[in-house]
Amino acid sequence: MSIISISRGSYSKGKEIAERVAGALGYKCISREILLEASEQFNIPEIKMARAIHDAPSVFDRFTYGKERYVAYARSVLLKYAQQDNIVYHGLGGHFLLDGIPHVLKVRIIARFDDRVREEMKRENISAEEARSILKKDDEERRKWGLYLYGKDTTEASLYDMVLQIKTISVEDAADIIQNAVKRPCFQTTPRSQALMDDLFLAAQVEALLVQRFPSVKASVKSGVVTVSVQAPLDHDVEISARIREAAAKTPGIKDLKIIILPLHTVFR
Repeated sequence: MSIISISRGSYSKGKEIAERVAGALGYKCISREILLEASEQFNIPEIKMARAIHDAPSVFDRFTYGKERYVAYARSVLLKYAQQDNIVYHGLGGHFLLDGIPHVLKVRIIARFDDRVREEMKRENISAEEARSILKKDDEERRKWGLYLYGKDTTEASLYDMVLQIKTISVEDAADIIQNAVKRPCFQTTPRSQALMDDLFLAAQVEALLVQRFPSVKASVKSGVVTVSVQAPLDHDVEISARIREAAAKTPGIKDLKIIILPLHTVFR
């Protein structure tokens, strides 16, 4: 039982590879479903969810924590699927959203830029110049997104367990390599890794529940004990703590709740 996260740029064959791997292993293949479910669950238009998970941050985002809020919603939904194991996720940001789970095989699929340009030209019926411009913009948006939210460039090889280039390696080859790799003992679910998964899911639920009211919220969980940190005026700590406890009471699985109020000038990322 394992989880596979496949990161890919536009027209890199990542979707085809993910579907082939999921079919061969009997895993559930998910991508856009995460945005659709998060959109419905948290009453957010799907287009806003998609832009938050893809587009580079704007000046407005930096003041409103817009992206952080939508990412918290998406992560909560994705971790719900991840709890069930045996999934292949090929949506945006999986290597970040599933971070901290030992039994996740993180794969990056890349392709030569010229090959991607030709595919874009064919599918969109546009010129080579237009295709290059679109792909460069798309790649830069994803890079800036990762740097803003996580301080990491999505193209960094260190984020992944393996990077496969679709050139000499075909789609079929890549799928076979991934299938063989995920069967290794290091990617199998253990009682310890499942406990970590359960804690991360509970923390994500709490953050998603509180993020609209407290945009800077961070939650951590250990064996059902939840620690919530928020930035807020210290002279309102009693009222804020009461609000957090009231909201968190709606989340099953919390054995105990600890609340840390940080002064607004404290940077907590």
